[in-house]
Amino acid sequence: MRLIPVAAAALFLSAGSALAQSSGPGVAVGATAGTAGLGLEVQVKVGPIFTLRGSIDRLTHSADESYDGVDYNADLAFDTVGGFLDLHPLANGLLISGGAYVGDRDIGLAATPTGPVEIGGQTFTPSQVGTLNGAIKLRDVAPFVGVGWDDTFYRRGRWGFRAIAGVAWSDKPEVSLTSTGGSLSNDAAFQARLRDESQQITDETEGYGLFPIVQLGLNYKF
Repeated sequence: MRLIPVAAAALFLSAGSALAQSSGPGVAVGATAGTAGLGLEVQVKVGPIFTLRGSIDRLTHSADESYDGVDYNADLAFDTVGGFLDLHPLANGLLISGGAYVGDRDIGLAATPTGPVEIGGQTFTPSQVGTLNGAIKLRDVAPFVGVGWDDTFYRRGRWGFRAIAGVAWSDKPEVSLTSTGGSLSNDAAFQARLRDESQQITDETEGYGLFPIVQLGLNYKF
């Protein structure tokens, strides 16, 4: 039975040694890819279980989208910086992360109707509408929470692996529409219809305020 306290003591000493090894200061840089785009990160270890992390991310994407019956070419461009605090409660790679993304998060819209379309509840011809241009603008600040794994400061080698999943959120987006080249582009009544249409698109895109974050990365520790 004496083996039990001996084994317990050995386990305690081993855990203490690992914690002491991971508690020293450290700096790491890394590259990431995921739903937030392609990015670069800097991490600074500030204690046995806390890491400060900063990021720069860029996400671009183009797609065809239909809003309120009108087909648009949508160009997404997110340019953000992020600041986060990662908590490693077990002093290993497991982490809980909180912080925020800050920056421009816009979706540009463009449509040139080839047939009658409904704008703000009223039907217009292509010659009356011309070209529709618009923007879906998400709030500049999006808080973030997530969980994941990052063993950069909890292994002996220089390289570390990172995986995280979470969600960033903000208030519902702001939508604006304009018309150019149409016979009614400068008509006050038609512009009022465009404002009504903008509100309808806002209602359709309200769910854009929740943005899932799934990210993988590779870090190098100095």
